[in-house]
Amino acid sequence: MNAKATADARARAATAAQGRPVLGRFPRPLRVLGYALVVGVGLVYLLPFALQLVNGFKTDPEAAAHPLGLVPTTPTTAAYQRLFGLSQAGDGVPFLRWLGNSTLVAVLVTAGRVLFDSMAGYALARLRFRGRSLLFGFVLGVMAVPGVALLIPKFLVLNTFGLFDTYTGMVLPLMVDAAGIFIMKQFFESVPREVEEAARVDGAGVIRTFWSVVLPMARPALITLTILSFQGSWNEFTHFLVATQSGQYETLTTGLARFVSGGLGGGTQYPLKLAAALLATLPVAALFFFFQRYFVQGANSGAVKE
Repeated sequence: MNAKATADARARAATAAQGRPVLGRFPRPLRVLGYALVVGVGLVYLLPFALQLVNGFKTDPEAAAHPLGLVPTTPTTAAYQRLFGLSQAGDGVPFLRWLGNSTLVAVLVTAGRVLFDSMAGYALARLRFRGRSLLFGFVLGVMAVPGVALLIPKFLVLNTFGLFDTYTGMVLPLMVDAAGIFIMKQFFESVPREVEEAARVDGAGVIRTFWSVVLPMARPALITLTILSFQGSWNEFTHFLVATQSGQYETLTTGLARFVSGGLGGGTQYPLKLAAALLATLPVAALFFFFQRYFVQGANSGAVKE
């Protein structure tokens, strides 16, 4: 009985220890030190964003003289007025055109990836056909290839098919992503097969089973794929660099790169550059924070199978 009681006590202690936070298992001084370290690291990561926000409301001389100052002495919205074409100087930056192009490309690419990656992931997870393993190995191989190695082949293909310097050439090559296919395949493999078998018993075909039964269950994975696709297409730079040449097709990334390199005027122009960078960051940050709970669920889905 004593041995049994000891074993039960150890089991209860192990269960209680698993339910406590990691830092809660240490003495109070170490916990305080740990929390202080976490807060310090968080502040270090937030400092560049704070400087970006503050410098956008400074004048050019003040931002150049005191770029690390967290309080502008003479706050002004001149940088934002130039970005949105409200300045009387007549030298506004084509920020709205960049924003429109980025929004158009990101929405189309995200919709395409969610649709095609889901279909491809379901096919690799559930359908049985010759060469399925080889095809999945090819998908994994594409993920291992550095993107910079594909720049010249991308340009040659786009130029050959007459897609260079067009919206089609900007969107079409990005509408399928190997990482998205992998994410959806892993999730679909975690779905119980009994659900699909019940749908087939009721007379549903493969497409109906996928669209009406399995896909609604993949909400966390779909939201994860949506966030990653939007973020990737919004921040894409190298593909647009080789796919376009005209200024009318510039996105936020290519336009800001030309701006920072001095293509839109001389001087440091720190407030203007940092204000544009801040506005370019906000959509992705808002999307992530709004759907972060689903993002974590989707990232963990498929890790444990039934």
